[in-house]
Amino acid sequence: MSLFSQPPKSICILRLSALGDVCNTIAAVQAIQSYWPSVSVTWVTGGLEAKLIRDLPGVDVVVFDKKAGWRGYTQLWKQLKDQQFDALLHMQYAFRASIATLGIKAKYKLGFDKARSQDLQHLFTNVKVPSPSKLHVLDGLMAFTQRLGVPATSPKWSLDYPAEARSWSEGIISQDSKRNLVIVPAASKGYKNWTAEGYAQVIQHAVELGWNIILGGSPAQIEIELGEQIERLCPNLVTNLIGQTDIMQMLALIDRADLVLAPDTGPTHMANAIATPVIGLYAHHNPLRTGPYNYQKYVVSAYEEAIIAETGKPSSELEWRTRVKDKQAMQRIQPQQVIDMFDLVCHEEKL
Repeated sequence: MSLFSQPPKSICILRLSALGDVCNTIAAVQAIQSYWPSVSVTWVTGGLEAKLIRDLPGVDVVVFDKKAGWRGYTQLWKQLKDQQFDALLHMQYAFRASIATLGIKAKYKLGFDKARSQDLQHLFTNVKVPSPSKLHVLDGLMAFTQRLGVPATSPKWSLDYPAEARSWSEGIISQDSKRNLVIVPAASKGYKNWTAEGYAQVIQHAVELGWNIILGGSPAQIEIELGEQIERLCPNLVTNLIGQTDIMQMLALIDRADLVLAPDTGPTHMANAIATPVIGLYAHHNPLRTGPYNYQKYVVSAYEEAIIAETGKPSSELEWRTRVKDKQAMQRIQPQQVIDMFDLVCHEEKL
C-alpha cells in the first residue's frame, strides 16, 4: 500500500556509503524526482560520496562525518534540527546509520523488512519495505520508492560532471582511431582484487587489437601497488593514473572510455550509471546481488564455484547476502575467461 496519494513535500535519504551503493541509490532518488518533480530531497551521505552527488539537480546534500564519532552525529542533528520530513528513507542498515536517524524528524521512517534488514535496523523504522523477489541491491532500493507511491519503473540515471573534468579527460583519452579501455584494477579490500598477471594478459590482448589502456583508481596504497605491478609486467603499454584523479575526473574518464574493466568496486557502478559498458570481476559477493545492474551479462564470476566449494551448496540454497570467505577466491578467475568476455563485449557493443 502506498504511503502517499499526493506528492510529499520533503523526503530525506539516508545512504552514507559505499560509492557503489550510492550510485545505485541515485536511480531510486531520480525515480522519485521524476514522478514527483516538486518534492524537496535532502540526502545525508559520507564525504567522498558527497563529491559524486553534490551537483545532482534538486538534491540538498548533507555530509555526515563518520570519523568524527559522536560529534559527527550532533553536527548532523544540529544541521537538520529545523526540518520535519514527510518521509525518511533509511537505505543503509548499518548500526551507525541507524543511530543517525534518531535526530532526523520524519513522520514515516522507512527501512528494510526482515528479509534484508540487519544490525537492528527494524528498531529505528516504523515502515518496513517489502523485499522484492529479485536479488539485486538496487531492486531493494527501488522498493522504497514503490512503498512511497512511485509506480514501478526500470532504474535510470542522470549523472554529469564539471567542464573542467571533461576537458581533463579529453586530454587523457586517445583522440585517434584507438578505442580506450579504462582498467580500475583494485578495490579497497584486497580480497576483492584480481592478479596483476591476469590483468597483464588482458592488456596484452587488447593492445594487440589496437586499444589504448588507462589504469585508474584511488590513492590507497593497495591500489597504487597493484597498478605498479601491472606496469612492470606491461612496460610502455599503459597510462597509469592511479591516485592522480578526483572522483569527478574519474567519472569523466569512465564516461569517455569505450569499456571499463574492474572488480567489485565503486567505479564499476559509476560505469553502469553513466552507461559505459563494464566487465565486472566477482568472486566474493554474488554478482546477481551486487554486480553492475545493466551489465550483469558481462560479469566474469567465480562466485558460484567458490561458494559451492566453501559450503557444499549452490547460492540458491543460501541466505541472499552470503559471502565467500576464501581470500584467494578471485584467483579462480582465469585470464582466458576475461579475454573471452572482452572479445564478446567488443562484438556485442560493436567496439
